[in-house]
Order: sequence, then C-alpha cells, then structure tokens
Amino acid sequence: MNIKNKKKLAKNWFSELQKIICKEIEKIEKVYGSNKKFKINKWKHGEFRTIKGGVIEKGGVAFSNVIGKFPQEFAKKIPGTKNNNKFWSSGVSVVLHPKNPKVPALHFNTRFICTKKAWFGGGIDVTPCIIDNIQKKYVHKELKKMCDLHNKKYYPKYKKWCDKYFYLPHRKETRGIGGIFFDYKMDNWEKDFLFVKDVGKKFVYLIDQIIKKKMYLKWKKKDKEIQLLKRGRYVEFNLLYDRGTIFGLNSGGNTKAILMSMPPNAKWK
Repeated sequence: MNIKNKKKLAKNWFSELQKIICKEIEKIEKVYGSNKKFKINKWKHGEFRTIKGGVIEKGGVAFSNVIGKFPQEFAKKIPGTKNNNKFWSSGVSVVLHPKNPKVPALHFNTRFICTKKAWFGGGIDVTPCIIDNIQKKYVHKELKKMCDLHNKKYYPKYKKWCDKYFYLPHRKETRGIGGIFFDYKMDNWEKDFLFVKDVGKKFVYLIDQIIKKKMYLKWKKKDKEIQLLKRGRYVEFNLLYDRGTIFGLNSGGNTKAILMSMPPNAKWK
C-alpha cells in the first residue's frame, strides 16, 4: 500500500473515532440527566469539540490533520527529518476532566506522523485523585487483554513506557495510575493500524465502564480540594513534558485545541 492510501485510511479513522467518542460521552450525559452536547469548533486543519456537562466538567476531543514544516531545532528531535523538515500528521486526542472527584480524569490519543519515515504513536492513561486499587487492576487488566490480542510483548513494554513517561521528575511522583504509551511504531503498517484502532475502541469501552460506575457517588468538599490539587499536577505535566503539547505548539497546531487539555480549574499549595 502506498503512503497516500495509508494517510487517507489513518485520517478517516481518526475523524470517525472523534465522532464515536463524542457520541459515547453525550450518551453518558443523557443517562445522568444533563443532556449536554459537544460544541464543535472547526479550523483549517481539523476540528476540536468541547463539552461542559453534568458529568464531564470540561472535556475536549480534537481531530487534526496538519501539513507543514517543523522549526529547524525541533526537527532534529524527530525521525526522518534530516535535510528535510516537512511533515504530515493526523490524529485524535481526548482529555476528560470529571466534575465528581471520585471519577478519574481520562486521557487518550493516537496519531500517524509522516516525514521521510512514517509511524504511529499514542496511548491511554487514567488519573484518579482518590486511590482505588480495584479500579487500577481493572484498567490494567483490560489494557493487557487488548494488547495481548496483538502481541504478548506489547503490554509490559507499553505499560513500562507509560509509567516512565507520565512521571513528574520535579515532584518525584507519577501523574496517575498509568496505562499504555507507545511511539515511533513502524513495524508493519497494517498490523500497527489494526492495533491503533483497537486502542481507540478500548478507550471508548473504558469511558463507559469507568465513568458510569462512579458518576453517582456522593463526594465532599475535601474530595474536591484533593481533585483541584491533582489537577495542578496535570497542568504541570502537560505544560512541561507532554509530547503532544510540545509537538502541537511546534507544528502550527491550533493553540486552543492544544490547550483544551487544561482542567477548568486547579489549585497549588
């Protein structure tokens, strides 16, 4: 398959996945009784959708397809840019900040990037502010089950990568309970694409399973305080270390779409 067809298939999937994720979240809002819908914001390289609901205090689901040139210095960090800093990229990214402190924040993204090389990247991670070891085991069990369908080596490798990636060195602490993270995936395009699609489908499933189990739980003011402090850590990670944020700001991405991952409010001690 030529690169043109690969780009088209990846782009169409990311666009479709954006719609599927938004529909799933709107269904949850309807069950809860808020009936809130996503606001659609279009721009020249894609579309980002945002929601402020009864369950999701602030959520964003962005689809992008950006073609351009990397800044010279940034290009040195990207594979396949020697003597040519042109790139093509498409992907979908999601951040969900729940209103209820007992519901964890959810993050997901998958992308396909082409320079002289072409690869997939992405991942799923969960950030609770209140510890729940049963939920942690469940999330990792589901991710392992999905990874094992493709390759038994994927889960331990991508879990370890996620644990290392979602870590705040200046705080000496992890951002959440982890998940899976992968990048520069260019082994076999067809197999890699099937894996990326399954990662997206698993995230849709986890949205439903995780949020519905906890969205009706009662919470106290002290729980909200814990959540706001945890969100502060989220902000620190996204602005200092997040590859998606850094990539977006260095590739002509939409600033509003890139920074939609910020929580609606946060606190620092």
